[in-house]
Amino acid sequence: MPYISTTLFSLFKIGPGPSSSHTIGPMKAGRLFIEACEELPREFLARAGSIRVRLFGSLSATGEGHGTDTAILAGLLGTKPEDCPPGLLPRLREERGKEYRIELGGKPILVSLSSIVHDSIVHSYPYSNTLVAELLDASGEVLFERAYYSVGGGFVQWEGWKAPELGEPVYKYGSMTELRNIVRAEGLNIYEVMLANEMAMTGASRPQIIDGLNELLDRMETSVEHGLQGTGCLPGPLKVERKAHMLHRRAHALNAAPGKFLAALNSYAFAASEENASGGVIVTAPTCGAAGVMPALVYAMRHDMHIGDRAIREGFLAAAAVGFIARHNASIAGAEVGCQGEVGVASAMAAAMFTDALGNPSRYVENAAEVALEHHLGITCDPVGGYVQIPCIERNAMGAVKAFNASLISTGVSPESQRVSLDAAIAAMAETGREMSTKFKETSLGGLAVSAVTC
Repeated sequence: MPYISTTLFSLFKIGPGPSSSHTIGPMKAGRLFIEACEELPREFLARAGSIRVRLFGSLSATGEGHGTDTAILAGLLGTKPEDCPPGLLPRLREERGKEYRIELGGKPILVSLSSIVHDSIVHSYPYSNTLVAELLDASGEVLFERAYYSVGGGFVQWEGWKAPELGEPVYKYGSMTELRNIVRAEGLNIYEVMLANEMAMTGASRPQIIDGLNELLDRMETSVEHGLQGTGCLPGPLKVERKAHMLHRRAHALNAAPGKFLAALNSYAFAASEENASGGVIVTAPTCGAAGVMPALVYAMRHDMHIGDRAIREGFLAAAAVGFIARHNASIAGAEVGCQGEVGVASAMAAAMFTDALGNPSRYVENAAEVALEHHLGITCDPVGGYVQIPCIERNAMGAVKAFNASLISTGVSPESQRVSLDAAIAAMAETGREMSTKFKETSLGGLAVSAVTC
């Protein structure tokens, strides 16, 4: 089995919501296409007259609600997800008819939202989330084109794409079983394996990695804080009211400890998810659509449980291991396996993070991740109207609560009594995703996306 070579800061990305596969990935693709065009011969570019981007699969079906159109336009204009200014995508959407000038080989080319076309939902490209960017001449003939695949979590590939060259990991594993064997044989914790591999693959120093982890944790906390302050309705025709601030007030009003904590945890997940749905800056964990689960636990550990940042960082690395393994052996994209690959994997990651941060042995950490994922198996990705709002926001809160409960369950029994492994749960997720109808995989053609608007 090939070993995992995913790095921390390729899985956890800072960028605008509401979707890593529909917003961050397409923004990258737009920028990559302009960079590819700039490498074309100058005399070739002299014939260019316009740019067209065609969307396929779920990018076509739900792209408008996910901000795909504005994200691609921002990418064509040179914006990187990590540098995207707050409010840029809503402004591009509001100024729908405005044209923007791009310089290619010294020649100005105008682009606008009308340059982006929603094409077939059913197609023959190898990935569901496909966009084809085209450079056209004055008569509309294609001079140069490239298909980009948004494969989930903000990752983008294309024909001829090669994975970035990385160093060899110190500890090679492709499954949780192999990672568990390394931990046992070497007498290490999961976070130590992850740190050693990250340094070996990227060349980053331990302090640099810790600084990067601190930034991710701070950005997660900021997404919660911004979301708690938000009022009014989220963008789009659904007129979904922001509820995080109401849930937070309710938590403060409760006296009983269990209800008070769970109400607060719900409010934190709602807050980060609403920030994502509004196009605010979040951290993919592992995706935008699941960007409320881990931040909810991070915020609770920092502010309600007063767990130190070192323990949280170590737990964060354990969460990364779970995300890596899920992506390697199944998928984290709703368009590939449904929401079980987004909120389900996020819940497993959060369960691992919380369990590890409390100082539990790695076998408990693995079991907590398995319990959380197992009870998300089969969940479809059926956003109403194509917006990452219903049922996505509440689903993040449920994922956070399941992560907390999965930790309670796994640490309350003997670890050897666990009959289902994390690898088995991930394999079940992959099989379920393969058998799941396309209408339940981020196309808004089935499930709540249909029933909620016809009831």
